[in-house]
Amino acid sequence: MDLSIFLNKSLGKAQLSPRQILTDPVMLLAFGFGSGLSKYAPGTMGTLVAVPLYLLLIKAGFVVFLAVTLSTCLLGIWICSIAANRLGEHDFSGIVWDEVAGYLVTMSFVPFSWPAVAFGFVLFRFFDIVKPWPIKWLDRHISGGIGIMIDDIVAGIVAGAILLGISHWDML
Repeated sequence: MDLSIFLNKSLGKAQLSPRQILTDPVMLLAFGFGSGLSKYAPGTMGTLVAVPLYLLLIKAGFVVFLAVTLSTCLLGIWICSIAANRLGEHDFSGIVWDEVAGYLVTMSFVPFSWPAVAFGFVLFRFFDIVKPWPIKWLDRHISGGIGIMIDDIVAGIVAGAILLGISHWDML
């Protein structure tokens, strides 16, 4: 099967190849272990990568989950900054480490349940795509690695707060 119908052949202004992305450890992380190479909905694909990561982390306990989530957010600033520089393009759609971090932030608000996993995914994607205020403002006015990360972290906080409210009323 020819995967080129699903994957971008060259990426960013620097025209990096998928091979260059997948063989560079920083770019591999920035592209969500390759999920950001998708021609179609790379942000959604990156968020999908976060789901099994979340499932692994919750088995390790809340403290480990929280430490990894915080590390994902903080390291993401560096990872996304380097990736944007190598691509020659700020917040290139294939950089999906921010989606991974945003979904983990979303899920840090509630205890595990399969409905929470699914609804957290939907809520996070909604806020990441629609970008209501202040998310859109952050996305447009903050540059660099922190600019790539901050809108997704805030989208995760908003989605997580709503998820918490829903779970509080036993709706999950």
